Amino acid sequence: MWKGSVSFGLVSIPVKMYGATSTHDISFRQVRRSDGSRVKYKRVAEADGEVVEYSEIAKGYELPDGRMIILTDEDMEQLPLPTKKTVEVLEFVPLDQVDPILYNKSYYLEPDSNAGLKPYLLLREALESSEMVAVVKVTIGTREQMATIRVRDGVLTMSTLLWADEIRKPEFGFLGEDLELRPQEIKMAQSLVASMEGDFDPSEYADEYESALDELVEAKLEGNEVVSPAVGEGDEKDNVVDLMAALQASIDRAKKGDGAARGSDADAAEDEDDAEEKPAKKTAKKAPAKKAAAKKAPAKKSAAKKTTKKAAKKAS
Repeated sequence: MWKGSVSFGLVSIPVKMYGATSTHDISFRQVRRSDGSRVKYKRVAEADGEVVEYSEIAKGYELPDGRMIILTDEDMEQLPLPTKKTVEVLEFVPLDQVDPILYNKSYYLEPDSNAGLKPYLLLREALESSEMVAVVKVTIGTREQMATIRVRDGVLTMSTLLWADEIRKPEFGFLGEDLELRPQEIKMAQSLVASMEGDFDPSEYADEYESALDELVEAKLEGNEVVSPAVGEGDEKDNVVDLMAALQASIDRAKKGDGAARGSDADAAEDEDDAEEKPAKKTAKKAPAKKAAAKKAPAKKSAAKKTTKKAAKKAS
């Protein structure tokens, strides 16, 4: 994602930066409820309603009186950012002094050359032995950020921080109330905490929402609650062939006994063109469900097998 150097004192360590985390958020498309047709958005100019090409879009800084200052990519590139290619170490502080609310995103730093390996290992050893973290400044993209560098699994790990003025103050009414807690109530609460004490292991927890959504999608797939969105005249069809959808369509036609195994090439091609890219990724993990469905029609097994091979050959 980024190449530069970590600089502290007279020492400079060339490094490469990689994203240390990823999310498994489930991505949905916005569609029309009635037929599953995708909903698209166009960038239009407020003044005349004309569609604006992405290459014509610039950043606009709006003044209080409504006037706009146009900032181009060239303008942004010329901003003086001394930390554009250098991670500048400002100081070393105890880890527990960094409030977790400040943490934003984490990155791994790898030595960029053999020459940088020894100073990299020296900084790693210094941080581990002192139980300190380095407070640094770095520019990622076009924005300068504050960050910390610590050691995780033997790798220097940089975590960007929010600026102090980006943290909102908790101004709630109950904070001013003087409610007296009885000693026995406090003791009971402390006992409850003690009874649930443990060592934190994030691998023990799972995203139940994702699992439930997977099951919901599988149930709708088994119930054949799947639509093939219509493509408008001005839209380009996806070039990615949904192999699983083509196979399932072939099996369904074989089960109905409509002679799909001897169907025309044009029909098979149309089924493939109508397939969506997103379901391909989802249903690829659920292939066993489709195999189970195929077993329900043993009488048509040979026809389904031939059709499946034909669809697979066309998809490839």
